[in-house]
Amino acid sequence: IYTRYNKFGFDFYLVDTAGIRKKNKVNEDLEYYSVIRSIRAIEGSDVCILMLDATRGVESQDLNIFSLIQKNQKGLVVVINKWDLVEDKSVKVQKTFEEAVRSRFAPFVDFPIIFASALTKQRILKVLEEARNVYENRTTKIPTARLNEEMLPLIEAYPPPSNKGKYIKIKYITQLPNTQVPSFVYFANLPQYVKDPYKRFLENKMREKWNLTGTPVNIYIRQK
Repeated sequence: IYTRYNKFGFDFYLVDTAGIRKKNKVNEDLEYYSVIRSIRAIEGSDVCILMLDATRGVESQDLNIFSLIQKNQKGLVVVINKWDLVEDKSVKVQKTFEEAVRSRFAPFVDFPIIFASALTKQRILKVLEEARNVYENRTTKIPTARLNEEMLPLIEAYPPPSNKGKYIKIKYITQLPNTQVPSFVYFANLPQYVKDPYKRFLENKMREKWNLTGTPVNIYIRQK
């Protein structure tokens, strides 16, 4: 169900996923189609709000939905719902809960987490604000000169590990135009030797320097 939302300075479409039940409860056609509709809702959205139950933590179905959001390269805001039912709401408990969520969703950990309650409407506007922020982060454009100025000295200080005695040099970086999420090309002499851990290192450094919270980032290594 697509609903036009135009209140409090927000203007976008909210897509209701109709809820996804646990697998052991999906035993009727109606439930099967609700799952299909939810998948289509993810595919048709820019930013997905993944709601977790504060009283249950991260369940396997939550991980499945998270994987779908990641696979489809959508923006992500995680909402811990039913926070009103949690007795100890101290900063320490909140931080522990947050760390547990990020560890389950690793290696992608750069996304907003909001503790809210749909029942009491606590922080519901904050959810919409974060969704808008994530949408804007998906459209981030970084000038080529700035990319090279910031990243090349870092790469020189921490180069990719050598492979079979061959040294890998990255000489130039640029952002690809007209992409669904921020996507960058690093031009190297031996791109085939740059492995995923180093690409994650580059992505993490970029997230430290620019606001890319909530959005996937693509990094490609190509022949210079």
